[in-house]
Amino acid sequence: MGEFDLIERYFKRPERTAERSELVKLGIGDDCALLQPRTQTQLAVSSDMLVQGRHFFADVDPAALGHKALAVNLSDLAACGAKPIAFTLALALPEVNERWLAAFSQGLFALADAHGCELVGGDTTRGPLNICITVFGEVPIVNGQSQALLRSGAKAGDDVYVSGSLGEARLALEVMRGNLSLSDDAGEDHFATIRQRLERPTPRVALGLALRGIATSAIDVSDGLLGDLGHILKGSNVGASLEIDAFNTMQLIAYYVDNTWASGKFNLKNAHNQDLSLQNTLIGYIVAGGDDYELAFTASPTARAQVQVAAQAAQTPVTRIGHIELEPGLRLVDDSGAIVQHQWHSFDHFAK
Repeated sequence: MGEFDLIERYFKRPERTAERSELVKLGIGDDCALLQPRTQTQLAVSSDMLVQGRHFFADVDPAALGHKALAVNLSDLAACGAKPIAFTLALALPEVNERWLAAFSQGLFALADAHGCELVGGDTTRGPLNICITVFGEVPIVNGQSQALLRSGAKAGDDVYVSGSLGEARLALEVMRGNLSLSDDAGEDHFATIRQRLERPTPRVALGLALRGIATSAIDVSDGLLGDLGHILKGSNVGASLEIDAFNTMQLIAYYVDNTWASGKFNLKNAHNQDLSLQNTLIGYIVAGGDDYELAFTASPTARAQVQVAAQAAQTPVTRIGHIELEPGLRLVDDSGAIVQHQWHSFDHFAK
């Protein structure tokens, strides 16, 4: 099968809907796609790359990989408060495996269709498996002001929130690497649930749209909460304190520990079969685990009711975990306000 046959069979879609035609004037089939932004809107653009051995295992379900490849980009649009419009796909393949391509494109397009996001072009080549997607979104301009959510708007006194739950993707990764094992009573169903969080993350697009005009800043949590929230603090020239006890209520803790830290129902063991500190390990996964693709955002305390309305409208739970401060730096504090010493760090591709 040649390159153009591959594109025709697996990546060319049926005719566009009327709404998509208004925005996408020309898609696959020419040297460039043509997008027509609506009046009083801006284009939001983001790219992400997934590399085998770095971002996913070689034996990953190709349908899940297709989903995740687009999901990580849609998560960036969500953090900007942008409505998805279209995307391009650059795909390097070691060989043409039709079964793999059929499953990959199915997972990719299932998520694309759910968000009304059209594939409008890209490239294919032979090489080590590598997936690069560029996504385009739309943000309105109201009274001359962009409604985009940025990293630079956090102010001292703002609340800090995070959506959904954190840490499950990292937990799944460590189990798959063989570094941890679940206790027998945790069961395969529990592992299947957390594996979905790693391989099929949910981009919080609806929440990002609902937070326009409410959140003062936002970012998606891809490399770990501490590192990603640090980008907001740097962009806004502020600091923050996060309440470590707020993480006790997050789904990872309640779901696996049967609502208490001390129950011992969910036991972790390392590769040497040694028991690990449950609280310390799970908190580390929550604040620095990465691959969560939730939203971290800030908002004025006066907007707490609006935040909850937005969360309910998006059917996405949010947790208030701290507040923004004038003093630079990011601190974890206990319920007495004392700083909690830790050595947790978010992921960095080039860290030594």
